[in-house]
Amino acid sequence: MEHRLIRAVEEALQWDGPAPLGREFARGSISDLEIVARLLSPPSLLDMVMRRSLANPQFRFFKGGKELHPDMYLNRQVTPRGQAIPMADMRRVGNLLREGATLVLDQSNVFDPTMEVACRAMQWWSREHVQANIYLTTNDASGFDLHWDDHDVLIVQLAGEKWWEVRGASRPVPMFRDAERNDTPSKELLWSGIMKAGDVMHIPRGCWHAATRVGRGGGHSTHVTFGFAKRTAVSWLTWLADWSRQEEIFRHDLDRWGSPDTQAIQRLTLTTAACRLVDACDPTEFLRLREQEVPPGRHVPFLDIFGPLEAVACVSEFPPAITQDGETIVVVAVGKRLTFANKALPGLRLLLSGHPVRLDEAARLVGAEVEALAKILVEEELCASVSPELFSGYIGLATSVGS
Repeated sequence: MEHRLIRAVEEALQWDGPAPLGREFARGSISDLEIVARLLSPPSLLDMVMRRSLANPQFRFFKGGKELHPDMYLNRQVTPRGQAIPMADMRRVGNLLREGATLVLDQSNVFDPTMEVACRAMQWWSREHVQANIYLTTNDASGFDLHWDDHDVLIVQLAGEKWWEVRGASRPVPMFRDAERNDTPSKELLWSGIMKAGDVMHIPRGCWHAATRVGRGGGHSTHVTFGFAKRTAVSWLTWLADWSRQEEIFRHDLDRWGSPDTQAIQRLTLTTAACRLVDACDPTEFLRLREQEVPPGRHVPFLDIFGPLEAVACVSEFPPAITQDGETIVVVAVGKRLTFANKALPGLRLLLSGHPVRLDEAARLVGAEVEALAKILVEEELCASVSPELFSGYIGLATSVGS
């Protein structure tokens, strides 16, 4: 999938692909501010908040460096049947923002098609799970105190200005569940300064950072943080533990009461079996299977009672694997393995490109049989019907195939 934001981020950070993720702090600026403005505006964020049922902790407010109680910005609208639905109290939200506060919306990609498409493109690029969190800070409100994240982040300043301080890690590659606490900030200053619209910053996992508008006076700041939950060796070992259930030897009870010789035999047998399992399912195999077995993301189901299938887009979390096997083409994605005739290859490459595809245009490019192929991919949930709302997430950022 070609996405303008990814190309812009690579150019800004002087990266050639996703390999530098998690390695070193980096900062740069996107030259084409049209891309940044296209992603999300502050009014669009507030409109998103207004139209959805939101709850803490996905939707939060901070003021004076402290998180506010949800009752200060949420209320429960009671339906005629007595159902209480949490909704943002937009009058209170407005008052807080006028006074100076920070609004946080986690996983905006769940609600907004532009962020959904951007995150999918980031996932195809990085081969890691990605989510987009939005931060809106007004006037001279403070942000978060110095803290570190247990994942790598790419920060794109969408509007306004915010002051940042970034320090090095005080514990190498810390984790959410770790062997030691990591409470003492590093004294190594990597960068401090103002992030302005179009600026991009990569903060590796474990690096301490803080952001604020204290002393900036009137104005605002909006940025999106793309979080990359990369897999670690601990992830691989956890996966191996699950995989071990397939072998009978690992399902047996450990011998607590046997003789020393019996226990020694069991230990040797388990060690041998574990080494065999490690050899058969190395980290490369773990990463490959993880991509192929992830179920499809949320999407609108296609129902022919609403009309014919007109346009589709691939919605797998990671790029489908397309390989030629003799006289057939094999596609592996979303936990499925599909086999097609060789002649389907041009249509498969088109439909699984990650871009929206109008079937009438696709038929002119690769032949009329592409419509039947698209229906199969939609039924198997590798692709989804492109609604006007989903299509809006691609406009100006990822072009439609054939346009």
